[in-house]
Amino acid sequence: MACEGELVGARYRLLRTIGQGAMGVVWRAWDERLERVVAVKQLVHQAPADHTTAFRTIERALREARVTARLKHPHAITVHDIVEGTGSPCLVMEYFESRPLTELLEEHGPIPAVRVAEIGRQVASALAAAHAGRILHRDVTPNNVLIAADGTAKIADFGLSHAMGEGTMTGGGLVVGTPAYLSPEVADGQEAGFPSDVFSLGATLYTAVEGAPPFGVGENPLALLKRVANDEVATPRKAGPLGDVLRQLLRRDPLDRPTMADAERLLAAVTENRSPPDEPGPPAEAPRRRSPRRRLAARGAAAACLVASGVLVGVSVSAGPAVNRSSAAQEPTAPEPAARPATTTPAASTGRPECAARYQLTKTWPGGYQVLVTVRNDGAAPAHGWTVAWRLPAGDHVDDLWNGTLVQHGPAVTVTSLGWNATLAPGESTTFGLITLAGREPAGVPVTACETTG
Repeated sequence: MACEGELVGARYRLLRTIGQGAMGVVWRAWDERLERVVAVKQLVHQAPADHTTAFRTIERALREARVTARLKHPHAITVHDIVEGTGSPCLVMEYFESRPLTELLEEHGPIPAVRVAEIGRQVASALAAAHAGRILHRDVTPNNVLIAADGTAKIADFGLSHAMGEGTMTGGGLVVGTPAYLSPEVADGQEAGFPSDVFSLGATLYTAVEGAPPFGVGENPLALLKRVANDEVATPRKAGPLGDVLRQLLRRDPLDRPTMADAERLLAAVTENRSPPDEPGPPAEAPRRRSPRRRLAARGAAAACLVASGVLVGVSVSAGPAVNRSSAAQEPTAPEPAARPATTTPAASTGRPECAARYQLTKTWPGGYQVLVTVRNDGAAPAHGWTVAWRLPAGDHVDDLWNGTLVQHGPAVTVTSLGWNATLAPGESTTFGLITLAGREPAGVPVTACETTG
């Protein structure tokens, strides 16, 4: 753990701690090169972990930080830099003199509806910009909404709850996020998507105006998750003109919620005391639905298991039985060059020569390796979906995937496109990445088979 007065990254002098949570310690620091005050968050995870788990956690956090660094918005905390601290990486961010909405509510109680709408409008504008850039937050809560003395609001910690494994452990795996602010579909075991951020913003604003979350509070996270999954929202009583907007943001079906850009317009109408715009249409993208059988299984598993408190690291995918998993809809920046030369293999002939897959080892470490795969449409017609398949060496299994949907049957691995990266114009490419756990150093790269659909 870093200490007061320590110089990290050869330029950031730590002055004093200004916050601490499950995902790390935040310092007020001085940038000696640019002579400005910054915030330095040292990422830590409190659960015991072996070398591979620790590496995977750090890689997730850095990947999320690189994605977030692309977002420049007046109502989102800006990430400036990533440096190595004492034993763990540090995110260097803008220093914003503020207090979390959580503290303001604890000190002053519920906030008037129009003021809450203004806070929501500012936060929604940042989240709308993030969604436009394919960036998902995943943990919109009062603790991540920062308020300055002049009323300026900013949203912080994009994606870090997912990267650091903060969440509730159930029998079906790790539910990432703060239970009281999860959307019903996420509480029900589905992947988070842009509509789930909309719901979480609605739950945050509901808490600000009503003084308690829409699903209540309790010491049993699983009981709370069950209420969320069953959509037991208490009717808002203090929201006034904000009430109808909250009801739209908190709709159970993600297809029925407004987009984040529509949410910003609805909230702006409340702050300006004018009629809201016409009922917004369904969002451009929503999480894919699970079958009733899978949904019931997820609920049953959640109700049957105990919850471990604190930060939890995600459950590894076991080799053997088939595993289906979708990653969140966001594309990270390319990883840093690997210490070893990157290796590329052309796609195997599958009768659709327009598709090519480039498989590149980007990092290796004892017990695992990281891969970046580039999928390119080499044909003359647009592709509206793609699939890449290969076989793993005996004993290896994919433990983490982003920007695709994974199906794993023993050594056979198949990754298919998500909705947002399925369409490729001629000559256009996209990427997905993964982390594989292995008992030995990779001997080479596999032959990949790539197929597209027209």
